[in-house]
Amino acid sequence: QRLQRKSSFGPPRCRASAPRVPSTTAMKSPFVLASAGMLLAHVARASEVTPVQKVIELMEGMLAKGKEEKHAEQVQFAAYKQFCDDTTVDKKRAIKEAEEQIEVLKADIESHTAHAERLTKEIAEHDADIATWKGDLEAAAKIRAIDKANY
Repeated sequence: QRLQRKSSFGPPRCRASAPRVPSTTAMKSPFVLASAGMLLAHVARASEVTPVQKVIELMEGMLAKGKEEKHAEQVQFAAYKQFCDDTTVDKKRAIKEAEEQIEVLKADIESHTAHAERLTKEIAEHDADIATWKGDLEAAAKIRAIDKANY
């Protein structure tokens, strides 16, 4: 089929026995087709996710992930805090017991130091007595030796 134009304006006409379309309808036809095409494109785009919707979805996902991580961190922190509280109680009790034991040991040290000083004085007295007795023994031995020699 060959197309021929009747005038330089308007759509081409077919030689075949097609009904003649008035030129105003012919001019509206491309507009209607373009509008229909745009409408179909818009409907197709409506079923697709727009960039803004995608950003909103991503942000909602980030929010959910953040809430999950926050909850997990709160659980972990609660466990750590409980551990710290328990440890603090145990350590305070151990410190108190150790301070009491330190006081007892200091008292023991003082009593043992006093006892050691008393024993040191007694030892010094006994050493002096022993020295005196040795001197007396030697003197007695000399006197006997002199008496034996005189006898």
